Amino acid sequence: MSVERHVKIFRNGRSQAVRIPREFELASDEAIMRKEGDRLIIEPAPPKSLLALLETLAPLDEDFPPIQNWRSTPSSA
Repeated sequence: MSVERHVKIFRNGRSQAVRIPREFELASDEAIMRKEGDRLIIEPAPPKSLLALLETLAPLDEDFPPIQNWRSTPSSA
């Protein structure tokens, strides 16, 4: 069962706005908004950088084998 709240739409300058109730608060400072038919969908925006994405991943509990023949400078081709 999904949770619903009746909310008021108001004007903020020339735009329509809605206050998001606390129980629907997004864990992000940015969101993606799209319209599907008569429905307005608001979702948290994905991380912008690879580093931000990597910070959301759990650490690996795996040992990696040593790398053989590693070069500190690029080879000329």
